[in-house]
Amino acid sequence: MIKAATTQFQHKPGDKQYNLERIESFCKEGAEEGVQLIAFPEMCISGYWHVRNLSAKQVGELAESVPDGPSCVRLKELSARYNLIIGAGLIEVGEDGAFYNTYAVCMPDGRIEKHRKLHCFISEHMASGDSFTVFDTPLGVRIGVLICYDNNIVENARMMGLKGVDVLMAPHQTGGTNSRSPFGMKRIDIALWDQRHTHPEQIEAEFNGPKGRGWLMRWLPSRAHDNGMFILFSNGVGIDDDEVRTGNAMIIDCYGRIINETSKAADALVVGELDLDLLPLSTGRRWMRARRTDLYGDLTAKKGTEVGAREARFSTAPTE
Repeated sequence: MIKAATTQFQHKPGDKQYNLERIESFCKEGAEEGVQLIAFPEMCISGYWHVRNLSAKQVGELAESVPDGPSCVRLKELSARYNLIIGAGLIEVGEDGAFYNTYAVCMPDGRIEKHRKLHCFISEHMASGDSFTVFDTPLGVRIGVLICYDNNIVENARMMGLKGVDVLMAPHQTGGTNSRSPFGMKRIDIALWDQRHTHPEQIEAEFNGPKGRGWLMRWLPSRAHDNGMFILFSNGVGIDDDEVRTGNAMIIDCYGRIINETSKAADALVVGELDLDLLPLSTGRRWMRARRTDLYGDLTAKKGTEVGAREARFSTAPTE
């Protein structure tokens, strides 16, 4: 058994000090409950949705090196202090001078692994990563990372399964977005969030409906089930610039079952036990052995309709 946790919290845009303090508070709370592994949301250190409106200079002012920047130094200290594997998102400035949506995973022995989002669309001034991130840990499990939109692409999740991932960290900033798909997510009235203390049932109904959990349930559990891995889904919650994130932090087992979750309209820690004995005979892992690789050439063949992440995310044109 591994005791894991995932989180949802409302970050403050550009306020790294505040956001790192919230991370530290959750780490302390998790450690007191015996947690060994904790996941925080995408770009929760730098802030997220406001970044789409920043200039290249402003993005650069938020960016840090990984693993040597001040935020990673603090995460490493927290990891050692609380004996926790900690994953959290920020803007990285790479050795090439490019900016990346990066997720840093810090381990108590001082090691840091990082994943650069493969499908980065938040800013025209930021680049996408070009490799999958999978690594072994002191807990004896193999961890993989896919950031938000990365999880939407089924091939990415399948690659995690093929690379032997036991636990997928899936940090997001999602829910309440203005999808152009007729049955995709839609915006949530900010007034409902403002009234969450007096009318919590109204905002929680939105969080649990098709703008939040209802949307996630159409596809997220299948990523865990079909690839035989646990998923730690972390997310922002509350106002993120002009949108309302829906939280819905949850832990999913390798059969696609919810181990634990929250629908609270508030910062929250979700804790659950990962029963590793479920992995060897999980349906997804058994099914993957029957793959017909000789039939799958089209999966890697260009069709001529491919577009970049920003166009795929923001284009108003229908697909061909």
